[in-house]
Amino acid sequence: MPVSDRAARLGRVAGRLPLCLGDEGDVGELQLDAEAAQLVAQPQQAHLGQREQRVDTDQGPLRIVGAYVPSRDATQEKTERKKTWIDRFHKALDSTASDAPLLLLGDLNVLEPSHRPVHRGQFAPFEYAFYTGSTERHGLVDLFRHLHPDQVEHSWARRPELGYRDDHAHGSPALVQRLIACEYVHETRELSPDGPRLTDHSGLAVRVSLTADRTLLTSDPATAVDAHNEPEPTLF
Repeated sequence: MPVSDRAARLGRVAGRLPLCLGDEGDVGELQLDAEAAQLVAQPQQAHLGQREQRVDTDQGPLRIVGAYVPSRDATQEKTERKKTWIDRFHKALDSTASDAPLLLLGDLNVLEPSHRPVHRGQFAPFEYAFYTGSTERHGLVDLFRHLHPDQVEHSWARRPELGYRDDHAHGSPALVQRLIACEYVHETRELSPDGPRLTDHSGLAVRVSLTADRTLLTSDPATAVDAHNEPEPTLF
């Protein structure tokens, strides 16, 4: 989900980069609210604004993929860019499929076909097909919709009455069996005491019943005693 320059600067101060880097400098972030194990970075495919990490748990490894799907306007150039990204992302998921449970989350810049409000004409069939393809092609479940089948939520809004739920979390059936909660955190787009808000998108918190082999720090890396040489791994 897009983060502000302020958040990106915090990551650089601590000698770490935000998790998801998209096209043309788009920045994203993945936050995991859990006792997590060691994150093992996998090679990032250059054409995808995504990265896979692994969390080792008492039930085996959990794959986490954070993604930022490029937005688009009415131009052919950006429409083709998004189509190409989606096609390559599908193929990347196909080629890396495994028995390990998968959690896919991020700003996917697509809506579910039954989204309210409808936003007629703003999204093309290929964009709705990307959402449905997460289930039909990859067997993933929309975790928020699984727990809240009728609830209207928006993670970004052009105006209060024109909201969009375009930040999503999808999980494999094995992960759904251990799903405890999936909720939007709207405080991330509220003004902070020092002025700027963290992001213009709501956060998305996923909680599952897995016990990690190793705990990661969840504190603000910018306030660490020694942010550049901190010996402990951290989620940011």
